[in-house]
Parts: sequence; C-alpha cells; structure tokens
Amino acid sequence: MIPAPSGTPALHSTALYSASAEALAAMLPTPAPVQARLLAGARDASMLTAMGEIVGATFVGQLSADVIICIQAPLLGGTPGGAGSLISTADVLRPALDAATGVLGAGALSTDAIVGAEALLGDAETVCFELASDGSVIGWYALRIREHATLESTANTQREDREDVSARLGRISNVEMALTVEIGRTRMSVRDVLNLEPGAVVELDRSAGAPADILLNGRLIALGEVVVMDQDYGVRITKILDVNEGLS
Repeated sequence: MIPAPSGTPALHSTALYSASAEALAAMLPTPAPVQARLLAGARDASMLTAMGEIVGATFVGQLSADVIICIQAPLLGGTPGGAGSLISTADVLRPALDAATGVLGAGALSTDAIVGAEALLGDAETVCFELASDGSVIGWYALRIREHATLESTANTQREDREDVSARLGRISNVEMALTVEIGRTRMSVRDVLNLEPGAVVELDRSAGAPADILLNGRLIALGEVVVMDQDYGVRITKILDVNEGLS
C-alpha cells in the first residue's frame, strides 16, 4: 500500500497544480476530451499496474518538478512502444508533458530521468489527479514541485556565472563544439511523418529571406543569412545575441 498524503500542504497554490493538470489533459491524443480531477482519498498501489504504462519526467527551471502520467495505451491509438513500433509511449505523451510543465515557466523537460512512481505517489508534497473521459477514469497524473528559486537568487547566480566565465573560457578554449544553422522548424503528427515520401515538401515556420538561427551546442547564439561559397553553403553573421536572448 502506498501511504496516503499526511495532509502536509503542497509547496504552491492548488491553482498551479490544477493548471498543469488541465494543460496536460487538453493535449492528450485521445478520441474524446479528457478532464483532470483532483484525486481524493488514499493512493492505492494498484494505481501502478491497473491503467497502463507509466511515463515519468523531470522538469528543471526556476520551478522544478517531477511528473508522472499513467493512461490506458489503447486510447493513445494502439500500443506505442510495442514490438515493431517506431515510437514509444513517452514520445506520444511528450507534447502533453510539455504543456503540463509549461505552466511552471521556462525550463527543460527530460523523459530520460528516472522518477520513482511509488516514492512520488507516497510523497505528501505530490498532488495527484484522475484523468477521466466519457465518464470513466482512464488514468492519472501526479506532480511534485521540488524547488523554487527566487528571482533574487537567480539573478545572483547569473551574475556570478558572468564574472567567472572568462576564467572558465581559458580552460576550454581548444575544445571543439557543434555549430548548427537552422532555417526553420515545424510540428507534424506521427501519421504525417509516417506518410512522408521522396519528393514531399515540408513547410517550415519561417518565411523566405528571414534570418537563420545559429546554435552552439543547441543554444541560440546568433542570427545570420545563408550564402553560397564556392558551391558550399555558408552563413554570414548578421547579429550576435546576448546570452539571455539565446536562452530557450
């Protein structure tokens, strides 16, 4: 049996947890709309096996959190992650998890982190929601906000990082890093990706002539325009971004 919460208040307002659950429910790829309802009563150990595969994720930002979702796999359009499947359940649920943690502000979400489901459900600081559709419970969602960095402490940390950057750069000046030029992005459903064929044209989210993004190890550092140099592509730098502008 997973121990029920002891009544210790959550770290943040109930509205924040509810907003996260509602954002997740709105993005779940189920045939019918899903509602998130605050779970009342004990959290039974059957929650770990009764519904379906459990997907956990960790969000790190000014507000950091651990999240777990469990939902009936057939409602996600088959059995993702099964034999011969090109995508995992985590892949299918990623947009919903992004939406759920997006209400916490800027940060990074990882579904690779190991989140202990039993420990999370047993923590008094975890808030749990039932996920219901067409009058039936189809799964659950749990959220634990782990820390809250104040704006003042964040500013102090950023200032200390800037003061120390010169010393650190001296030690890594010969290290090679990946520089990438990105001319645009788009979002596609799994169905559309599987239907791609040679000759298909994918429309990007950027107009012709718009500057390209220049990324260093995945971080946006500058803007530029694509040029051709001796039949090879190159990029002409048009703007160097401030560190804070390049954060994503």
